[in-house]
Amino acid sequence: MRTDKRWLNFDVHGKVGIRVAANAPAAAQMYAMLGCFATDGEVPDDIVLTATARPLPEAGWVEHDFRYTPHALAFPAERIQVERHGDRWRIRGPGELLTPLVPVLDRSLVERGTAMIHAATVAFHGRGVALPAAGGTGKTSVIAKLTSRPGFAFMGDDWAFISADGTLWSFEKPLFIKPHHRPIYPHLFAGAHKPLVPKALSRPLGKATTVVHPYVIRYPRLADALRRWSPEHRMTPPRRALPKAAFTSSAPLELVMFVERYDGARTRLHERDASWMVDRLIGNFHIELAGFSQHLVAAMGAAGVVPWQDHFRDKAQVLGKALGGIPAYLLQVPRAYDADSASDDIVGELVELLP
Repeated sequence: MRTDKRWLNFDVHGKVGIRVAANAPAAAQMYAMLGCFATDGEVPDDIVLTATARPLPEAGWVEHDFRYTPHALAFPAERIQVERHGDRWRIRGPGELLTPLVPVLDRSLVERGTAMIHAATVAFHGRGVALPAAGGTGKTSVIAKLTSRPGFAFMGDDWAFISADGTLWSFEKPLFIKPHHRPIYPHLFAGAHKPLVPKALSRPLGKATTVVHPYVIRYPRLADALRRWSPEHRMTPPRRALPKAAFTSSAPLELVMFVERYDGARTRLHERDASWMVDRLIGNFHIELAGFSQHLVAAMGAAGVVPWQDHFRDKAQVLGKALGGIPAYLLQVPRAYDADSASDDIVGELVELLP
């Protein structure tokens, strides 16, 4: 049992322990996103998040953007500090903590032989399948259709982890259900719910949210409220969204298929090698990070907290080992297809490839 209720403890597949001060303004938000890893037991303090910043004497300045030492960064506008002590990290401050956590978690995992990816993931008869793709490609729709088929189990619809030994690990975070998902998740639209904008306004609202996000994250309770109550989407636990699906936490990787929308007229499948896929996995993960998360990676490189050459080289080595001998493909789906049609093609192509 947890002995100290001042902390929320999260165990990421036994690889990284995350401890969040229960009185931090961002604690509720952290629990909403990391609840699948919550534990009543103690975890290593690999990553610790608290609300109280510390002085950084004799820190250097990059204009008015951030301050830095060889082991720490401070972002005055975002009210966030990030410190590295060997293989342990501290994220401090009253600002929103989720955006700095994601790249720090990825780095902490890489140092332990595992890498974070942006992908929909399932297991098929106990073998792992990863479908990396940009946001809006159709991952959430694909997951619903795959897990309704015999032999498939849910692992994640957005983030996941791959270890150097070829193991795919789940991330059962909430699904973000949007208006265009109505035909695929009809049970989530029955009865009284938080209203959503009309389908035609969903994309413009999403763009507006991206614009205001750098300012909202300075106030974590506001950021959490907007994430929960935005009319752009509904946050839904996977087990509620997929009540009949099987779930699994890990599986040996069997296949990786990168999915992209393109300006062509028909769906096309191309075979690719592991080196190509490693490059796309790293690039897709980085570009899908929130703006401040990307900025933090750049600042860590600029200050030498995590040198640029180490950051990308180390992750490439982990993924390269994991993907050795694994079939890799690129699937191009017409951009004009709606979510339902696109997900039908993705599912159809994937099923053809699976043994």
